[in-house]
Amino acid sequence: MPSLPETFRTNLTRSCRIQSGDTLLVAVSGGPDSMALLHLLAGVQERLHLSLTVVWVDHCLRPLETPQEHKVVAIAAKQLNLPFIACRVDVLSFASEQRLSIEHAARELRYKTLREAAADCSADCIAVAHTADDQAEEILLRLLRGSGRKGMSGMRQRSGDIVRPLLEINKQELLVWLDKEGVEYCMDSSNDDLRFLRNRVRNQLLPFLEEHFDAGIKKCLRKTADSLAVDEELLAELTDAAVQEVLQESEKEKTAENSTKIIQLLRNPFYALHPAIQRRVVEHLLWNMGSKARYDHILLIVQAAFAGRNNSELHLSQGLRVGIYREFLEFSYPAGKMSWRGRLL
Repeated sequence: MPSLPETFRTNLTRSCRIQSGDTLLVAVSGGPDSMALLHLLAGVQERLHLSLTVVWVDHCLRPLETPQEHKVVAIAAKQLNLPFIACRVDVLSFASEQRLSIEHAARELRYKTLREAAADCSADCIAVAHTADDQAEEILLRLLRGSGRKGMSGMRQRSGDIVRPLLEINKQELLVWLDKEGVEYCMDSSNDDLRFLRNRVRNQLLPFLEEHFDAGIKKCLRKTADSLAVDEELLAELTDAAVQEVLQESEKEKTAENSTKIIQLLRNPFYALHPAIQRRVVEHLLWNMGSKARYDHILLIVQAAFAGRNNSELHLSQGLRVGIYREFLEFSYPAGKMSWRGRLL
């Protein structure tokens, strides 16, 4: 059986597609998972000719704990002879301004900060410390939130500029390795706060399922995600091809003054698509228009494409209007992206 460092190196080069000479920004919170990630990357740095930079983000949520976390990460970076960057974000203010949950706001600010730091040091990608346990938790969370196939396929070991070399490694295996190597780490008290849904899933729902239903539930969830991910790749390819056939930029956009994006969905070729692809095309369209792809809105648009009355319209969120015409549906923000009343037609 391969050792943890050997498994990690294989995941890094094969699944994460890290190549010799790459520059990685390593997100390290000071917790056990990220400290394991840091030391495992440092262990393969010379062999793979990697350039590593450590970044620590203070979310300004736990002032009594973060100084120690900052110290632990900074010392580890110094001992490993790696550049260290400390960043600070005000999650509470951002959550209030954007009307987001603390979890959502923290995630958005963290990744925004990481990408800014990656750009500053010309990093090829950002390494984060999601584990196999995190994957199982994430799948349950997405199920509870009503995610579709794409969401239920879980996190990938490489998603654009984000790599997750620990995604197939159990947290307990990391803890054993950290103890064996004598690596210091911190424990985040907020991980026990049951006000957060993720913590309730981690500390209540998963243990309940393991005890009363299936002791291997985490592995089952990951297998389901892997299976769905393969299907998702095919559906994504079919959707991309369909988008080219049924969506087009309106000519009006090129001539109107102070115009905003206008996209037309061609009704005849849309009819010919499988219902699964129809919904995905509409989801893609809404994202392209900067709108939330709500399930009820997707169904409403599909229905309008088949049976919508000519010269009628749909009113969606933030001023998005869908004009229904004989040959196409037209999506636009005629008054800009804001809530407003009134007809487009």
